[in-house]
Amino acid sequence: MKERMDQSSSRIYVERTLAIIKPDAIHESEKIEDVILKSEFTILQKRKLQLTPEQCSDFYADQYGKFFFPSLTAFMSSGPIIALTLARNNAIAHWKSIIGPVNSTKAKETHPECLRARYGTSDLKNALHGSESFHAAEKEIKFMFPNSVIEPFPSRERIEEYLSRYVNPTLLRGLTELCKHKPHNPCVWLADWLVKNNPNKPQICDVEEAE
Repeated sequence: MKERMDQSSSRIYVERTLAIIKPDAIHESEKIEDVILKSEFTILQKRKLQLTPEQCSDFYADQYGKFFFPSLTAFMSSGPIIALTLARNNAIAHWKSIIGPVNSTKAKETHPECLRARYGTSDLKNALHGSESFHAAEKEIKFMFPNSVIEPFPSRERIEEYLSRYVNPTLLRGLTELCKHKPHNPCVWLADWLVKNNPNKPQICDVEEAE
């Protein structure tokens, strides 16, 4: 998983977005997932489900009152969908660029290589969904995956402090010992050494029973 720093470079985030393969494109899900993986996304979560009209109304609540809302909820509840949580550098914008414009008919003219142009058939039946913003992604991921935990990463300073205090000294000791022993398989030897010398590993002391 790749990381993205905000403009102030004071915090580090792993950006996530929600992708939905809609009922009209679910038969092409393997091809679409192949594109996702080749685009350097990590699929963190995946589930196949069929939403009720009521659930669709809740998911698209921000579209309530628009003329296409009844058709949208009817279409999205007409068959199974696949929901995926995707992660990578600049995930939201990158996924939106891959799926293309909302109207598949226009996308065929302006962005013929995008996924909506390839698998969608109209403005409504446009094959795929992508979150519009970080806030929307957080909300939509929680909707599709209720047990998800989405928390901000600690500050960059705290990460560097933790590495300096707890990780680097142990790693330095391990590499020093590695140079002394010169084992035949250094990677395996170092891995074993780190497991045995993990400073966070609980220490068990033998206590002699009182006579």
